[in-house]
Parts: sequence; structure tokens; C-alpha cells
Amino acid sequence: MSTTFGSAKWQGGIKDGKGAISTKSGALSDYPYGFASRFEGKPGSNPEELIGAAHAACFTMALSLILGEAKLTAEQMETKADVTLEKQGDGFAITAVHLTLNAKIPGADDTTFQELAGKAKAGCPVSKLLNTKITLDAKLAS
Repeated sequence: MSTTFGSAKWQGGIKDGKGAISTKSGALSDYPYGFASRFEGKPGSNPEELIGAAHAACFTMALSLILGEAKLTAEQMETKADVTLEKQGDGFAITAVHLTLNAKIPGADDTTFQELAGKAKAGCPVSKLLNTKITLDAKLAS
């Protein structure tokens, strides 16, 4: 079993306040986030961006494991996770995550690749955590 952490600090109101995000590893250390970076495209991070990075990383690692079990090794995999945040009623909800994968895997055919990528999408721990629609567009380079 593994336990790690991320943390956040906040000062002020929702629109004029500011926050800072940190991770155990130090990859993020008091990195700024706030209303403007979340909803207005201003510099800084936001929870959805971090969820996207976590989901892309988790899915790609899960696929690496599944490929290995099929006696395949990726030469290169790049995954992007687009996280959609929408207003619902009085609040907001993450309504979808779309994974886009571009991979180069010697010896893999597209049918097998699509099946294994689908298993990784369904089985990675972050996919299991998210209660939302998850879609995948996986492309295998020749």
C-alpha cells in the first residue's frame, strides 16, 4: 500500500483570494492557483489541470504494465487528458475526461493496441476514482 499527499493553502475570498499548491515530492512547492487561473485562463494552476496530469500519468503507466503482460514494450507513449469542468445547478462538476494517446509500440497491431489501451483506461486507479465519463482516442504510429 502507498500513501502520499498534496496540499493547498488559501487566503481571502473566492475571487480575490489566492492559493498555493504543494506536493510531497516537491514537484510543486507553493505553486499559485486561484479563481483567475481556474476560470479566466490566467497564469497559475487549478485542480482540473492537476487531475488531468494525474490521470494521463496513471493511464500511461497502467498501459505500460498491460503491454508488458502482452510481451510488448512501448518505444514512446504520450497521453493528454482533457478535463471538462461545467456549471451544474448551484455548483460545478467535472463532467468528462478525454484521453488522447499517441504511441509507438514495435510489434503491436492496432486491434490489440486498442484492446489493451481500453483495459488501461478502465483499470487505472485514477479512472476508478473519477465518477465521470471517460473517453479515449488512441493512435498507434507505424
